[in-house]
Amino acid sequence: MDFSFSPKVKELQARLTQFMDAHIYPNEERYWDEIETGDRWQPSRAIEKLKPLARAAGLWNLFLPDRQHGAGLSNLEYAPLAETMGKVHWSSEVFNCSAPDTGNMETLALFADAAQKKQWLEPLLAGEIRSCFSMTEPAVASSDATNIEAVIRRDGDHYIINAHKWFSSGAGHPHCKLIIFMGKTDPNGTDRHRQQSMILVPIETPGVRVVRQLHVFGYDDAPHGHSEIIFENVRVPAANILLGEGRGFEIAQGRLGPGRIHHCMRAIGLAERALEMMCKRTASRVAFGRRIAEQTVTLERIAESRIMIDQARLLTLRAAWMMDTVGNKQARTEIAMIKVAAPKMACQVIDWAIQAFGGGGVSQAFPLAYMYARARVLRIVDGPDEVHRNQIGKLEVAKHTPIPPRRA
Repeated sequence: MDFSFSPKVKELQARLTQFMDAHIYPNEERYWDEIETGDRWQPSRAIEKLKPLARAAGLWNLFLPDRQHGAGLSNLEYAPLAETMGKVHWSSEVFNCSAPDTGNMETLALFADAAQKKQWLEPLLAGEIRSCFSMTEPAVASSDATNIEAVIRRDGDHYIINAHKWFSSGAGHPHCKLIIFMGKTDPNGTDRHRQQSMILVPIETPGVRVVRQLHVFGYDDAPHGHSEIIFENVRVPAANILLGEGRGFEIAQGRLGPGRIHHCMRAIGLAERALEMMCKRTASRVAFGRRIAEQTVTLERIAESRIMIDQARLLTLRAAWMMDTVGNKQARTEIAMIKVAAPKMACQVIDWAIQAFGGGGVSQAFPLAYMYARARVLRIVDGPDEVHRNQIGKLEVAKHTPIPPRRA
């Protein structure tokens, strides 16, 4: 394993860090001021102003390995860039590298036909529109995607969709024009993993009704949002199906591998930012006659944070390297491991930073409370910890269990 970065990546790192220092960090307070005043569900002026600057700087669509559409970076090469962007929760959007658009663009690049790419992928790559992914349902345990009850029924040259979805993140954004929807085209099929399909649904299609924006630890994440959506007799052309009926699980696996590792990369950036804030805060504050940074308990927490962050980073880089060298399927154990380890690590590091800040740490005066909420939700999105641990355990047992001989 060689985790050294090429001159190209080092140069991109330097330019991205310079952009963050010049444009992102100085606009953090402005961003929150916008969100707290006026129409919160309009696009952020701070973000929209910075997008052309990022594109002109060549810091655009960095996540896509496809040179035709993106920067042509491998997962390993993208890792340090995603970590840097992850230090400020909204900065990824500035570079057109934010979820769920990244996963949706990867899905379209891999599985869409030429007409679908022309209609949806091109404007997404250009940052002209945004999108959401609609899979989770309130009525079933959606960690088991075979439970999905959404119906996609063929009707001549169209499909008719009926469903109740929620946590369709991004649907609240006024620029969201596309829903990638997962439901069942063959609910009675004998193969439970061939019942599902994915279909492209324009959000303005009649019958699509956004019921409300769900809160996550009290945050509604305006203007992005986590939408609860009712689909009632929604009619879309049959040409909108992705890859064909029964291919939903196949598409989901292609989408979730990179999506999970991107979440982990950003979580490491979030933890690094929290550790930096903890060090600066405790070095500048005095309690009981000594700087807080000199207190043994603080030093222990800072040291543990450094250890945990570096452990998670190395595990993430290894997973990225394996995805690049042997493919997502062969790297499924490593992907599952980082999906458990990185968010858990970030939660702990941010929690210690909050403790160091005292009352300010849980207030809106600092970003730590929101950072914690984002890290904590990562233990659920793209598969909860329990699902990933279960998979890791089964794969580990299989390595040490002889395969029984087949009976004649």
